[in-house]
Amino acid sequence: MYKIIKKRLLNEAGTTIEMVVEAPLVARKCLAGQFIIYRLDEFAERVPLTIADYDREEGTVTIMFQPVGKSTMMLGELNVGDSILDFVGPLGKPTEMEGLKRVAVVGGGVGCAIAYPVAKAMHAKGIEVDMIAGFRSKNIVMLEDEMRANSTNLYITTDDGSYGEKGFVTDKLKELIESGRDYDEVVAIGPGVMMKYISLTTKPYGIKTVVSLNPIMIDGTGMCGGCRVTVGNETKFACVDGPEFDGHLVDWDELLRKGAFYKDEEADRKEHACHLTGGVRNA
Repeated sequence: MYKIIKKRLLNEAGTTIEMVVEAPLVARKCLAGQFIIYRLDEFAERVPLTIADYDREEGTVTIMFQPVGKSTMMLGELNVGDSILDFVGPLGKPTEMEGLKRVAVVGGGVGCAIAYPVAKAMHAKGIEVDMIAGFRSKNIVMLEDEMRANSTNLYITTDDGSYGEKGFVTDKLKELIESGRDYDEVVAIGPGVMMKYISLTTKPYGIKTVVSLNPIMIDGTGMCGGCRVTVGNETKFACVDGPEFDGHLVDWDELLRKGAFYKDEEADRKEHACHLTGGVRNA
C-alpha cells in the first residue's frame, strides 16, 4: 500500500489536484518525463499519471491530475493518510537533455503539470529554459510560482486575456522564435491539438520539437498494444518507446482520431462516475 502524505488543490477553480505519495522504490529511480500506473484497489482499473516531482531522501513521488472519470474522481476523494493499492513505476523513457543549451518548454492547461518537471530538470542542469504556460482563464492557472522558480523566463497566456498575455501558446512561441531566440529544442505537452500546432509552428524554422503523447494505455509494458502511435511511418508504443516523440514525425490525424474514438462512452462514463462518487470534494 502507498500512503498519501500531502494533498492540495492547484488552482482557484479546484480542477487540478496534487498528491504526494510515499513510494520509496519509485522515488529512487524515477526521472523527469516518466510516469507511474496506479490502481486504487483490486477491482479498479489501471491509470497512468506522469511523475510531477519526487524526493529521493523522503521516498515520495508527486502526481497531479484532473478528476474527470471514475478512477480519478475516486482518487480525488482520498485524503492524507489514505492509501493506494498499486503504484507502479517508473515507466517510460526519461526526457533526453544531453547537449541542450536553450529550450522552450510549452505546457497547455493540465499539461503544465507534466511540462513543469521537465522544465525543472532542465533548469537544474543549467539549460536556459523559456517556459510558456497556456490556460483558458485565470481561475485555472496553476504552478505559477513553481514554474517561475524553475525556468529562466516564464510566459503565461490565457485564451480570454484574464491573466498574463491574451492569446495562445503557439502565438507566444512564434513571437519568441521570430524575436531571435535560438532554441535547440522545443518541448510541448498538453492537448493533442495544441501539440500538433506547436509542431506545425516550429517545423518551418527547423527546430527539433518533442511532444509527450498520452494515448489509451492499459498495462504500461508494451504487451497490450493499446497505446500504439505512428511516428515516422513506424508503429511505436507510447508506454515503452515514449511517451516523448519527435512532434514533426507524429501522425497527428491518426492520433486525434483515436483520441476521439471513445468520446461518447467517456462522456457517459463521467456522468455515471459523478453519480457513484457524488462528485469530487472541493473540485
